[in-house]
Amino acid sequence: MGKYVTQDLRTASLASGYGSVAAFGALADQVDETRLRQLYQRGLALLSPAALLVGILAVDAVTSRGFHSIVWVVLVPGLAAVLCGMRATAAYGVLTVLVYSGVDASHPDPHMEGLSGLILVAVGGLCALVACAGRLRAQRRVRHIREVAETTRRTVLRPLPSRWAGLEQAAAYTTADVAARVGGDFYDIQPSAHGTRLVLGDVQGKGLNAVACASALIGSFREAAAHEVDLVDVAVRMDQRLQRHQGHMQALGSEEPERFATAVLVNFPEGDPTGPRDTHVEIVNCGHLTPLAVGQHGVRTLPGVTTLPLGLFGLTGDVPDVATVPLAAGETLLLVSDGVTEARDGNGDFYPLRDDLNTALRVDPDLAEPRRLVRHVRAAAARHSVAGLTDDTTVLAVRQEHSAPGATESGAESRTLTAAAEVTGAVPAEGGLTSGALR
Repeated sequence: MGKYVTQDLRTASLASGYGSVAAFGALADQVDETRLRQLYQRGLALLSPAALLVGILAVDAVTSRGFHSIVWVVLVPGLAAVLCGMRATAAYGVLTVLVYSGVDASHPDPHMEGLSGLILVAVGGLCALVACAGRLRAQRRVRHIREVAETTRRTVLRPLPSRWAGLEQAAAYTTADVAARVGGDFYDIQPSAHGTRLVLGDVQGKGLNAVACASALIGSFREAAAHEVDLVDVAVRMDQRLQRHQGHMQALGSEEPERFATAVLVNFPEGDPTGPRDTHVEIVNCGHLTPLAVGQHGVRTLPGVTTLPLGLFGLTGDVPDVATVPLAAGETLLLVSDGVTEARDGNGDFYPLRDDLNTALRVDPDLAEPRRLVRHVRAAAARHSVAGLTDDTTVLAVRQEHSAPGATESGAESRTLTAAAEVTGAVPAEGGLTSGALR
């Protein structure tokens, strides 16, 4: 008996090892391909000015008697300033001066261009150096701004493990302002002693002030969701935080109008690790789109009462209600922002999310897997929108980890790929890491 168990363990260990090697090998191939592409682009940039120089020399050789075109070499360092670095631009500047001097000296009519042409080529090389320095300085500034934007994005939308606190999740996030990389949509998952809580919301408006509101709300959610017993209290704390934030902005003299935020909060109770089973979730909907339950047999809208958005509870003094709704084993909870459902086609029709998913599930019943579901919704909404997605769009899909057959094995593979990506510095495009596209 022990002998067979030992053999099985060795077989499983070898299989796991081969899987890890395959994962690292696939990732290494991707990294090598990217590196080769970068080297090709860099080589092409370095050789383009040389090709232009050769072309000018060929034209001058053909037309030397009637047209002295060698002065065109002044374009070579200019092209290098656009494509290359300082050293390459300086080298091409010196090279063009030497080439021009040699060709002009050997020309049958040495007075056709002479000193004036040489001065033009030399000044052109110096101007190219100045332009190259300005371009590189602007590129460094842009990289710094992008790093600041990336830090802000990771503060508001922190990276989440693809499997965490009993949930398997995937998300896609795209901002209306691509350069900013972060907008008014927000989402997060927070484990607690009372279950695993998640939120997806959308702050009214756009711009940096909407980002500031989203940051305040997500920070409040993380703290309240970890400690409050009742999910309604989490929503109340977020409402109060938004009101305090707006009061602070007004005290600073901001003329921004008062904002509100729609949000849906969900609580997954502590799961049963023994195997797949039906469960229930608690939902508090503050003016947001109703979540959908997506399974192999179709899509259903979860019941519940939608109340006032966050920031407006004080208008009535009422607090939102919590709805407890069933969730079948294998069903995935799908939450989206209005940027998805308000995508319009050429006729002005909105993207029919539920109908599209029902059609897709009839073709592929396994589409309910979170990563595949998020990928499909994002791509379908983008295809449907004739003008492209013009609003912040967020798609979040979660299901209990034990709800999917073979969850343990796929989870091990996901962790292996993520670890490999971290070693090489690559960023996975899916499964919990925000990339402006799949999360």
